Amino acid sequence: MAKFSLFDWMVCGRAGIGEPVAAHLRALAEEERGFEAASIFGAGKAPARMAALVNGATSHALDFDDTHFAHVGHLSVGIYPAALAVGEEVGASANDVIGAFLLGAEAAIRVGLTLGAAHYNLGFHQTATAGAFGATVAAARLMGLNEAQTRTALGLCATRASGLKSQFGTMGKPYNAGVAAANGVECAKLARRGMSAPEDGLMGPQGFVPTHTPQVGDFPPAGQFLFDNVKYKFHACCHGTHAMIEALQDARAQYGLTLDNVANLQLRTNPRWLKVCNNPAPTTGLEVKFSYKWLAGMVMAGRPTQSDREYTDALAGDARLGRFARQVEVIADDSLSDMQAACQITLTDGTRIEACHDLDTPLPPEVTQAKLRRKAEALIGPGALTEVLDAPQQLSAADLGAMVRAL
Repeated sequence: MAKFSLFDWMVCGRAGIGEPVAAHLRALAEEERGFEAASIFGAGKAPARMAALVNGATSHALDFDDTHFAHVGHLSVGIYPAALAVGEEVGASANDVIGAFLLGAEAAIRVGLTLGAAHYNLGFHQTATAGAFGATVAAARLMGLNEAQTRTALGLCATRASGLKSQFGTMGKPYNAGVAAANGVECAKLARRGMSAPEDGLMGPQGFVPTHTPQVGDFPPAGQFLFDNVKYKFHACCHGTHAMIEALQDARAQYGLTLDNVANLQLRTNPRWLKVCNNPAPTTGLEVKFSYKWLAGMVMAGRPTQSDREYTDALAGDARLGRFARQVEVIADDSLSDMQAACQITLTDGTRIEACHDLDTPLPPEVTQAKLRRKAEALIGPGALTEVLDAPQQLSAADLGAMVRAL
């Protein structure tokens, strides 16, 4: 799963090279210059901390990267940029980078669970806050820090970790991911140099957790991996719509559904999503990504929901999708988890079809890999980065860096 996330992260980063936030941060890196230690998506090299900043933001620019719902955030975009930047600097293997990421991801998930939903609901962006601790663990691992140095790095991270949900909808959201990665590199480097910090900056008195959440959760015990419940985005739209899309795609394939033979579609979804992805009349391509009704029409029309290039302003003005949207009813149902969707489809001949999907249902690895390959083809073309999936054990961090720099 960590190998899958490396591939998915690199695909998202390569696809995000043309986004404005990526251009702004590349320009900052060029302006500041510095020791060329680590690779930047679509550019040259920069100091490891700066490369982590640019790559974190670039890979999150499309918001198409993996999600861990228990952690309440995106893991790869905050941790892999730190792991790869340090991995290049110290001459690590690709497997070393993957292993360091996995440890960092486990740390970030456990911090995220300890902070709990209350932290997120206060307005904090856990991709950036809990994610910074994961980035610090990954960087510390690759630098070979001992226990005392790692504690120091985490203590320093406690005063650096930051990120607010108020940034959502702006370039500040992907910037949050870059800040998490850069913080991890910086804190590990300072700890290696002998900087001091509190013995327990995370959980201790006035530490990060007690000052950033009103309701501290239980820190999950060791002994089992939590990362493997990570979810990948296979559609270039809000994750809250994905269960509906999967349900409708299966029904369309089974029953030959089209825009013309569906008379009515009733969608039931968890109430939390109604405030997020129930835009009834989108006017831009970006708004379509948050519209159940338009996305349902895209599925029935056979349009590729996995391609970011599909979500144009012209799509929002499509008359046929507009007419179909009037046939879609969205209903809140608190009996469904935020990973589930249930659809009742009535055809023009009166036939009724039930379709449902639960994103929490584990996918076999071969299915996940096939879906990730199709996503990569839609975003950056066929055959790109396939060696990351097929033979990472033969690659070095330097090899990964060369793939990152390639346009």
